Order: sequence, then structure tokens, then C-alpha cells
Amino acid sequence: MKYPNRIIKEGESNTGIVKAIQKKLMDLNIGDLQGTGIYGTKTRNAVKLFQATHMDQFGNPLEVDGNVGSLTWASLFGVDSIVVTELAPNALLTEALKVAVTQIGVMEDPPGSNKGPVVDQYLASVALPPGLFWCAAYVYWCFNKAAVKLNKNNPLVKTGHVMTHWNKTAGKKILTAEAIDKPSLIKPGHIFMMNTGGSSGHTGIIEKVDGGFIHTIEGNSNNAGSRNGIGVFRLQRKISKINRGFIEYK
Repeated sequence: MKYPNRIIKEGESNTGIVKAIQKKLMDLNIGDLQGTGIYGTKTRNAVKLFQATHMDQFGNPLEVDGNVGSLTWASLFGVDSIVVTELAPNALLTEALKVAVTQIGVMEDPPGSNKGPVVDQYLASVALPPGLFWCAAYVYWCFNKAAVKLNKNNPLVKTGHVMTHWNKTAGKKILTAEAIDKPSLIKPGHIFMMNTGGSSGHTGIIEKVDGGFIHTIEGNSNNAGSRNGIGVFRLQRKISKINRGFIEYK
């Protein structure tokens, strides 16, 4: 059975999904269950026991909350049961992703300077000089290239400031809490927004969605996911760690 791309918890109405979870738990001799298809206290406690005694696919302890999200589901049914979404929902997002992929591996020159022949172009696209943080400028530049190719206006806020983009966008906002409950809301080509303290933030473009994870392309980052790194990198992040939300443009 494939992960339904949403959190399964107490009160779940799809009895088929609940019965599948209950059967898997009963096969493992976890919990006092009868396979009723009702996600009540007994099922929640059995899920918590499973979570307390099993790891996710990355070898990390599962969160013991009694809810079946993508990590718990993958541990129960296998990683192949997680649906990976790789197609963007519209032409602009498809084209922006194509542009973003071509920039993977672009590096600052010298490293740590927030400068370089290509980095300077990203910053110039939002009317900023070399030497400033450039993750938001990179996102704008990618979408601008895509918009020009499609002969349409770039709908993004023309800014190099992440929180300004978030606050002033006319795009569709998806809050993190909504995305945690229903990861299927998040699509390739969406832009993620993180607040990193005060008015500072970090942003990037989603390349694909893998259960409760997003695979991203980010400027001004590094292999560790820094908000002030040295280049354009492919990264993976938990949806739950994106503390502001997501934006969809058309």
C-alpha cells in the first residue's frame, strides 16, 4: 500500500488505511488490536510503541507521537511505499526548475565572499550589488529566466530579502502546519521559506517531494544546508523544518 501523502491519526475516516496499519502492527505482535479499521486510543498507543522501538530509513529514532507520517509509514511498509512527486504543476514552475538545475555547482569566487561572475548576476537581477546574501536573488533569477522564455511577467517579488518576499507575495501561500498534515499540497517548483531569526531567512526551489521530505535546489548554501554558504547545491530537508511555509506561482 502506498503512503497517502498525509498524516494518519486518531479519527482517520479511511478504514482501509487504518486496517492496513493495524494488520501490520498485529503481524509484529505490537498492541492489543482487532483490525477494526477505527483509529482510536488502542491503535494510537500501538503506533507509539512501534515508534519507540524502530528507526526511520536513515537510522534515526522515530518521533513517538502516535501518528503515522511518512517516516513511520516507510518503517512499517518499506521505503518503496512512499510516493515521490517529481512533476511541477504548471509551465512556469517546470521551466524555473529546468533553469535551477543548470546552476547546480555554481560557486562563489572567492568562496565565502558572496561574489563571483554568476553570483553577481543573481544579485543584479534584484538590483543588489555583489557581496550580499543571495539565496532569494537566485530564486528570482531562475524564475525570471523562465518567465522570459515563456514570454510572461515574472510573478515573484523583486527582492533579495526572504521575509520581504514572503510578506509581499501575491502567490499562493501554504503554511508549514498544512504541509505537515498533507505533504501532497507541496509540489516541485514551489518555493520554500524559512525564518532564521529576526527578519533573516533562507529560501530555495523544491525539485521533488518524497513523503515528509523535500529535495531542493538552493543558492548561497552548502552541503550542510547553510543560509550563507558558498554555492548552489541540491539538498534534502524535512517539511516540518521549514518553519515559515511554501509559495506556489502560476
